[in-house]
Amino acid sequence: MVFKFEELKVWQEAVKFSSEIYKLTQSFPKEEQFGLISQLNRAAVSISLNIAEGSGRRSDPDLSRFIQISIGSLNEVVTLLHICREQSYISQDKFEEFYAKCEHLSKMLHAFRNYLKL
Repeated sequence: MVFKFEELKVWQEAVKFSSEIYKLTQSFPKEEQFGLISQLNRAAVSISLNIAEGSGRRSDPDLSRFIQISIGSLNEVVTLLHICREQSYISQDKFEEFYAKCEHLSKMLHAFRNYLKL
């Protein structure tokens, strides 16, 4: 791997997660193409993008700031999942499945951010 961020497990998980979100939104109504679908996909992609961008910075405090932005994007995903469930675009089971994935990714992001503070 050429780029340092590609070796980060948290980045790898974030990329995998965004792919899973894209698959999830394929079944949403077409009228949500520029609404919830777009917003959910962009928020999910933003998680890995900010990890990658932050890893190119010259200091751990800068990287930590971008990890915090990734956490914010993940929080957006969680909120959007709640909305999707309320709109019956996803079942309760799908909501719980993706909520658990969000929890896992959140733990990884917080652990990485805490590591950078040392």
